Amino acid sequence: MAEHRAMQRAALLDAARSLLSQGGTDALTFPALAERTGLARSSVYEYFRSRAAVVEELCSVDFPRWAADIEAAMQQATGPEEKVEAYVRRQLELVGDQRHRAVVAISASELDAGAREKIRAAHGGLIAMIVEALGDLGHAQPRLAAMLLQGVVDAAVRRIELGAAEDPTEIADAAVGMALRGVVG
Repeated sequence: MAEHRAMQRAALLDAARSLLSQGGTDALTFPALAERTGLARSSVYEYFRSRAAVVEELCSVDFPRWAADIEAAMQQATGPEEKVEAYVRRQLELVGDQRHRAVVAISASELDAGAREKIRAAHGGLIAMIVEALGDLGHAQPRLAAMLLQGVVDAAVRRIELGAAEDPTEIADAAVGMALRGVVG
Protein backbone atom coordinates (compact mmCIF):
# COMPACT_ATOMS: atom_id res chain seq x y z
CA MET A 1 0.00 0.00 0.00
CA ALA A 2 2.79 2.42 0.94
CA GLU A 3 4.55 1.62 -2.34
CA HIS A 4 1.32 2.33 -4.27
CA ARG A 5 0.93 5.70 -2.49
CA ALA A 6 4.55 6.59 -3.27
CA MET A 7 3.97 5.76 -6.95
CA GLN A 8 0.82 7.88 -7.06
CA ARG A 9 2.62 10.76 -5.34
CA ALA A 10 5.46 10.50 -7.90
CA ALA A 11 2.90 10.43 -10.74
CA LEU A 12 1.26 13.58 -9.34
CA LEU A 13 4.64 15.33 -9.16
CA ASP A 14 5.43 14.29 -12.76
CA ALA A 15 2.05 15.63 -13.87
CA ALA A 16 2.72 18.86 -11.96
CA ARG A 17 6.12 19.26 -13.68
CA SER A 18 4.51 18.70 -17.04
CA LEU A 19 1.71 21.20 -16.40
CA LEU A 20 4.14 23.81 -15.06
CA SER A 21 6.60 23.43 -17.93
CA GLN A 22 3.83 23.67 -20.53
CA GLY A 23 1.59 26.36 -19.05
CA GLY A 24 3.23 27.91 -16.00
CA THR A 25 1.62 28.02 -12.57
CA ASP A 26 -1.82 28.89 -13.97
CA ALA A 27 -1.91 25.43 -15.55
CA LEU A 28 -1.24 23.73 -12.22
CA THR A 29 -4.75 22.97 -10.95
CA PHE A 30 -6.13 20.01 -9.04
CA PRO A 31 -8.60 19.15 -11.85
CA ALA A 32 -5.69 19.12 -14.32
CA LEU A 33 -3.59 16.95 -11.96
CA ALA A 34 -6.53 14.57 -11.57
CA GLU A 35 -7.02 14.39 -15.33
CA ARG A 36 -3.31 13.79 -16.05
CA THR A 37 -2.99 11.02 -13.47
CA GLY A 38 -6.42 9.40 -13.83
CA LEU A 39 -7.12 10.01 -10.13
CA ALA A 40 -10.30 11.50 -8.75
CA ARG A 41 -9.92 15.14 -7.73
CA SER A 42 -10.69 14.16 -4.12
CA SER A 43 -7.75 11.72 -4.28
CA VAL A 44 -5.39 14.53 -5.27
CA TYR A 45 -6.35 16.28 -2.01
CA GLU A 46 -5.32 13.15 -0.07
CA TYR A 47 -1.74 13.79 -1.25
CA PHE A 48 -1.58 17.60 -1.32
CA ARG A 49 -3.76 20.05 0.60
CA SER A 50 -3.09 22.93 -1.83
CA ARG A 51 -1.27 24.04 -4.97
CA ALA A 52 1.34 25.60 -2.68
CA ALA A 53 1.95 22.17 -1.12
CA VAL A 54 2.57 20.70 -4.60
CA VAL A 55 4.99 23.53 -5.39
CA GLU A 56 6.83 23.10 -2.07
CA GLU A 57 7.19 19.36 -2.65
CA LEU A 58 8.54 19.93 -6.17
CA CYS A 59 11.04 22.44 -4.78
CA SER A 60 12.23 20.06 -2.08
CA VAL A 61 12.55 17.15 -4.55
CA ASP A 62 13.85 18.88 -7.70
CA PHE A 63 16.12 21.67 -6.46
CA PRO A 64 18.50 19.29 -4.64
CA ARG A 65 18.74 17.02 -7.73
CA TRP A 66 19.39 20.01 -9.95
CA ALA A 67 22.02 21.41 -7.57
CA ALA A 68 23.70 17.99 -7.25
CA ASP A 69 23.90 17.77 -11.03
CA ILE A 70 25.62 21.17 -11.25
CA GLU A 71 27.92 20.31 -8.34
CA ALA A 72 28.92 17.02 -10.01
CA ALA A 73 29.85 18.90 -13.19
CA MET A 74 31.95 21.32 -11.13
CA GLN A 75 33.74 18.48 -9.32
CA GLN A 76 34.91 17.10 -12.67
CA ALA A 77 36.63 20.43 -13.37
CA THR A 78 40.22 20.94 -12.30
CA GLY A 79 40.94 24.65 -11.76
CA PRO A 80 38.73 27.54 -10.65
CA GLU A 81 38.15 28.84 -14.21
CA GLU A 82 37.03 25.37 -15.31
CA LYS A 83 34.71 25.21 -12.29
CA VAL A 84 33.13 28.55 -13.26
CA GLU A 85 32.70 27.27 -16.82
CA ALA A 86 31.13 24.00 -15.60
CA TYR A 87 28.79 25.96 -13.30
CA VAL A 88 27.54 28.10 -16.18
CA ARG A 89 27.39 25.39 -18.86
CA ARG A 90 25.66 22.75 -16.76
CA GLN A 91 22.88 25.14 -15.74
CA LEU A 92 22.35 26.08 -19.38
CA GLU A 93 22.39 22.41 -20.47
CA LEU A 94 19.54 21.76 -18.02
CA VAL A 95 17.27 24.37 -19.65
CA GLY A 96 15.47 21.83 -21.86
CA ASP A 97 14.84 19.49 -18.94
CA GLN A 98 11.23 19.38 -17.75
CA ARG A 99 12.29 19.64 -14.10
CA HIS A 100 14.18 22.83 -14.89
CA ARG A 101 11.27 24.34 -16.82
CA ALA A 102 8.97 23.55 -13.89
CA VAL A 103 11.40 25.16 -11.42
CA VAL A 104 11.63 28.28 -13.62
CA ALA A 105 7.82 28.48 -13.82
CA ILE A 106 7.61 28.15 -10.04
CA SER A 107 10.28 30.81 -9.51
CA ALA A 108 8.41 33.25 -11.74
CA SER A 109 5.09 32.85 -9.96
CA GLU A 110 3.35 34.32 -6.94
CA LEU A 111 4.25 31.95 -4.15
CA ASP A 112 3.46 31.57 -0.51
CA ALA A 113 6.21 32.27 2.03
CA GLY A 114 7.16 28.59 2.48
CA ALA A 115 7.76 27.98 -1.22
CA ARG A 116 9.59 31.32 -1.61
CA GLU A 117 11.88 30.39 1.28
CA LYS A 118 12.69 27.00 -0.31
CA ILE A 119 13.55 28.71 -3.60
CA ARG A 120 15.70 31.31 -1.83
CA ALA A 121 17.54 28.56 0.04
CA ALA A 122 18.10 26.60 -3.19
CA HIS A 123 19.44 29.66 -5.00
CA GLY A 124 21.64 30.34 -1.98
CA GLY A 125 22.98 26.80 -2.33
CA LEU A 126 23.79 27.40 -6.00
CA ILE A 127 25.58 30.66 -5.18
CA ALA A 128 27.54 28.97 -2.36
CA MET A 129 28.85 26.36 -4.84
CA ILE A 130 30.66 28.94 -6.92
CA VAL A 131 31.90 31.34 -4.21
CA GLU A 132 35.01 29.27 -3.47
CA ALA A 133 36.06 29.10 -7.12
CA LEU A 134 35.64 32.87 -7.43
CA GLY A 135 37.69 33.35 -4.27
CA ASP A 136 40.38 31.08 -5.73
CA LEU A 137 40.46 33.35 -8.78
CA GLY A 138 41.40 36.16 -6.41
CA HIS A 139 38.08 38.00 -6.46
CA ALA A 140 37.90 40.50 -3.57
CA GLN A 141 34.14 39.96 -3.10
CA PRO A 142 33.45 36.38 -4.22
CA ARG A 143 29.89 36.26 -2.82
CA LEU A 144 28.87 39.41 -4.67
CA ALA A 145 30.60 38.12 -7.82
CA ALA A 146 28.71 34.81 -7.42
CA MET A 147 25.35 36.62 -7.29
CA LEU A 148 26.22 38.68 -10.35
CA LEU A 149 27.45 35.57 -12.16
CA GLN A 150 24.12 33.87 -11.40
CA GLY A 151 22.44 36.91 -12.95
CA VAL A 152 24.39 36.26 -16.17
CA VAL A 153 23.32 32.59 -16.06
CA ASP A 154 19.67 33.54 -15.42
CA ALA A 155 19.74 35.97 -18.37
CA ALA A 156 21.21 33.24 -20.61
CA VAL A 157 18.53 30.79 -19.40
CA ARG A 158 15.78 33.28 -20.34
CA ARG A 159 17.41 33.88 -23.74
CA ILE A 160 17.50 30.13 -24.48
CA GLU A 161 13.91 29.65 -23.26
CA LEU A 162 12.65 32.47 -25.46
CA GLY A 163 14.01 30.61 -28.48
CA ALA A 164 16.32 33.53 -29.27
CA ALA A 165 17.89 33.93 -32.70
CA GLU A 166 21.19 32.59 -31.38
CA ASP A 167 21.81 28.89 -31.02
CA PRO A 168 21.81 27.72 -27.35
CA THR A 169 25.50 26.78 -27.76
CA GLU A 170 26.32 30.35 -28.83
CA ILE A 171 24.43 31.68 -25.82
CA ALA A 172 26.33 29.29 -23.51
CA ASP A 173 29.69 30.26 -25.06
CA ALA A 174 28.85 33.96 -24.65
CA ALA A 175 27.77 33.46 -21.02
CA VAL A 176 30.94 31.51 -20.20
CA GLY A 177 33.10 34.16 -21.91
CA MET A 178 31.34 36.93 -20.02
CA ALA A 179 31.62 35.05 -16.74
CA LEU A 180 35.32 34.29 -17.09
CA ARG A 181 36.42 37.66 -18.39
CA GLY A 182 34.16 39.37 -15.88
CA VAL A 183 35.42 37.42 -12.86
CA VAL A 184 39.08 37.43 -13.93
CA GLY A 185 39.29 41.05 -15.03
